[in-house]
Amino acid sequence: MKVFRVTGEIRKPNLKTSFKKEIIAVKSEHALEKVYAELGSRHRVKRFHIKISNVEEVPLEEIENPLIRKLVVGEEEVGEE
Repeated sequence: MKVFRVTGEIRKPNLKTSFKKEIIAVKSEHALEKVYAELGSRHRVKRFHIKISNVEEVPLEEIENPLIRKLVVGEEEVGEE
């Protein structure tokens, strides 16, 4: 499994906000689908309101989310930092 960082913007008529999410997925397409599903579920946003600007694979050293870091890297290496 790889970690992807998806950045973009939610553009609704009364709301414009940017987002950055780290997602565990096999391919970038799967990460995109997961972002669409999470944002749609959590914020009641349709897919055409979500504008994706970048999808990039994140090296293990650069993972920002502590939960994802612990899942991917493991406890041993997190405690050494």
